[in-house]
Amino acid sequence: MRIDIITCLPRLLDSFFAHSILQRAQQGGFVEVVVHDLRDYSVDKHRRVDDYAFGGGAGMVMSIEPIARCIRTLQADRTYDEIIYVTPDGERFEQRTANRLSLLQNLIILCGHYKGVDERVRELFITKEISVGDYVLSGGELPAALISDAIIRLLPGVLNDETSALTDSFQDDLLAPPVYTRPADFEGHPVPEILLSGHEANISEWRFEKALERTRQRRPDLLNH
Repeated sequence: MRIDIITCLPRLLDSFFAHSILQRAQQGGFVEVVVHDLRDYSVDKHRRVDDYAFGGGAGMVMSIEPIARCIRTLQADRTYDEIIYVTPDGERFEQRTANRLSLLQNLIILCGHYKGVDERVRELFITKEISVGDYVLSGGELPAALISDAIIRLLPGVLNDETSALTDSFQDDLLAPPVYTRPADFEGHPVPEILLSGHEANISEWRFEKALERTRQRRPDLLNH
């Protein structure tokens, strides 16, 4: 898989992709993440990528021309399955969305900034709009990193245990059950005996019941899917 991220603040993403699972995924050849500085595609001598909004109003708007130039340059080299724009009014990002995107080969993620992008960008280039929640951030870099993380960890071979991602919260519309590690007893607070029993069928049933119980308590809306 290849993920191209378009941003006017590329340094914000440097550290995120340089550590832990995301770093190993790139080093192992499971994914290629390329961050593009939108200012490199500006023809303005000051490398500007924004301008005032027609009709007035507060805030600046990302211009269509550098974005179009960047996307078309990328499209000249490969076909993209989705061109994603991260925006508060997009489709809410959920695990099932990450699952679908992880099956694709080439993605572009456009990071918004200021008051957003010229609407013609959305009309002419964007194939999918995604929101990471009902709140507004200073830019799309954190959402782009979040979406990439959720996708990349699902790619075969990225996690040491291939079944780990399948037992995460939301994969089956349930929250994950409680988990424990050593010591078996901490200051009089023991691990549930069933987890020490070695009986896999009973442990699996316990985990399912606990996942169901936790979901009923914390996210009952998931059970209505």
